[in-house]
Amino acid sequence: MNKLKQLFAGGAALTFMSSVAHAEYGLNMPVGVTETSRQVYDLHMLILWVCVAIGVVVFGAMIYSMIYHRKSRGYVAAQFHESMTAELVWTIIPFIILIVMAIPATKVLVDMHDATEADMTVKITGYQWKWQYEYIGEDVSFFSKLDAKSNEARMVGSDIDPATVENYLLNVDHPLVIPAGKKIRFLLTSADVIHSWWIPDFGWKKDAIPGFINEAWTVVDEPGVYRGQCAELCGRDHGFMPIVVEVKSEADYAAWLAAQKGAAATAKLAAIEDLDPRELKQKGKKVYRANCVACHQKKGEGIPGVFPAITGGAIATGDINNHINMVMNGKTGTAMAGFKDQLSDVELAAVITYQRNSLGNKVGDAVQPAAIAALR
Repeated sequence: MNKLKQLFAGGAALTFMSSVAHAEYGLNMPVGVTETSRQVYDLHMLILWVCVAIGVVVFGAMIYSMIYHRKSRGYVAAQFHESMTAELVWTIIPFIILIVMAIPATKVLVDMHDATEADMTVKITGYQWKWQYEYIGEDVSFFSKLDAKSNEARMVGSDIDPATVENYLLNVDHPLVIPAGKKIRFLLTSADVIHSWWIPDFGWKKDAIPGFINEAWTVVDEPGVYRGQCAELCGRDHGFMPIVVEVKSEADYAAWLAAQKGAAATAKLAAIEDLDPRELKQKGKKVYRANCVACHQKKGEGIPGVFPAITGGAIATGDINNHINMVMNGKTGTAMAGFKDQLSDVELAAVITYQRNSLGNKVGDAVQPAAIAALR
């Protein structure tokens, strides 16, 4: 009976794996959607066929010699040593081939690194484990991280079938939005460890390194949604750091940009007003689920020995000023990051209030956005 149960359990596991695992059966690299990606693809195909031609010539000569010049047919191996002719042939011909391949490769590389005459600039900063996008000169900035549905489904014990989540682990809460047909210059850096910003359809990836700024650019001609991931092993949640770029028409992008500026202005006004504690708790629950649940867990129990519990924790039930400082500035030498630059005044006030009055805690106090603004 136990063996039957094991067989059924194994079959269920295989069925689950087959429903979420998608193997890539493509035999070639994708063409992509940018001029750079098309140049890279053309260069790849050129080098591939050059290598194929070399392989055909070399192995063809070897196979021909083994078949028609074998000892059983009476052939005797030639005896020669230090042939200048042979050494010149196998030195000069490969040198010429390398030069022929280097010319188009150099042109593509030069074009890939030419970020001049850009229409707009976006600064990208990598964090463990999210991205910050700053639109230079537009006063628009936001963080982009794994969307709530994927985040909840990937939790151990969530009982959510990942196959039911659209774009599982490849979706974010706030995509990077850029206009179609415009040259976008990217400035990439990191606030903690090395990350790598990679959209396969763009034809390149670029490392985001702490204390250093890398440069890249792209032009996407057609509106659409393009997905990628961090391509550098950057820590525990490296696999949950997707990238989504939404390319809009010029008119739609202008409308989106205006909406972002309006939302920022509204958020500044909201930070002045006192909010009802119940409203703060409601907002705080959403902020907690989006930013804290990966480490401190859905019910605030934490991960023993790794991340402390919120429920009954000394910070969440102790002095409120220590709690505010911890959430805003983090703690050096631990995985606790500061959220001062990642969350708004309202979001910070809300999540602190939620932690102190939910998840099994009943401290009874609240933090107002104005108090957070005063501490910045």
